[in-house]
Amino acid sequence: MRYLHGSDLKERWQKMPLEAQLGNIGSEFGRALNWKQKNQPVYFQKAYDRMLELLDFTISDPRWHNHRLKELCRLRENACLELSDQPQNPAGLNKYFLQFATLARSKR
Repeated sequence: MRYLHGSDLKERWQKMPLEAQLGNIGSEFGRALNWKQKNQPVYFQKAYDRMLELLDFTISDPRWHNHRLKELCRLRENACLELSDQPQNPAGLNKYFLQFATLARSKR
């Protein structure tokens, strides 16, 4: 399988803490949102695909196959909805992801 982020990312990804994973997903979400607002469909699609790849890596991470799994699947659903043609509140989800990025950075 060919990964958008490189072939070794899945292994490295599953060693990262959840807040770092969600912070990185949020970066791609923000990029996709930015490109969508700028009406740049090619760049939007690339960021969107990278975001989904990272979300899928997180969902497949066995460490989160507990009470977190349902929430992660719902997060994927919401992220897709917010980047669709009928978003509800993409700024709210962007703020949600920013909290994880901030937490991950403070733990470095």
